[in-house]
Amino acid sequence: MRLMDHYLGSYQFSERHALDIPAPPHAVMPAVRSYDAGSDPFFRQMIALRELPMRALGALSGKKVNPSSFGMQNFTVLEQQGDEELVFGLIGKFWQLDYGQHLFTTAAEFLAFDQPDFAKLTVGFHLEQLGDDRTRLTTETRVHCLSGAAHKKFAPYWYLIRPVSGLIRQRILSSIRRSVLTAVG
Repeated sequence: MRLMDHYLGSYQFSERHALDIPAPPHAVMPAVRSYDAGSDPFFRQMIALRELPMRALGALSGKKVNPSSFGMQNFTVLEQQGDEELVFGLIGKFWQLDYGQHLFTTAAEFLAFDQPDFAKLTVGFHLEQLGDDRTRLTTETRVHCLSGAAHKKFAPYWYLIRPVSGLIRQRILSSIRRSVLTAVG
């Protein structure tokens, strides 16, 4: 069983992207683990745009807004299986201006969480060895809304952000590929 199926086997929304990399999985996984979305100017700009209303309303109301932008630091590593798979998790009300994130620290907490007004999200990386020196790196995002009300709130948000999310996922794969190619020379 794939780790993604263990952590979020039931879901209403998903997207998947893949890219072949001319290196074995053991050379690819470190680049996956060390990927920093904040190093991508497009990602930073899209997150800044996404967070603009939250920051503007905070400034107008005098409320202090978290100065750090959303990124991979918001996710919790759920599990890694060797050089084959890595899964991150996130729980929140992503349609809210502040993401409505519910903090957790363990995979067990992620699995047990069941508050109805939230959604669970996993981002997984699967590495498939295609030969001695090729790896297919696939990233998959899954979202499971824990109630009908959460689904109704999340669906419009998903369809709004999905095109940009897809571009970001493709850029993640390309960045990891560049990092691997630089490392293996």
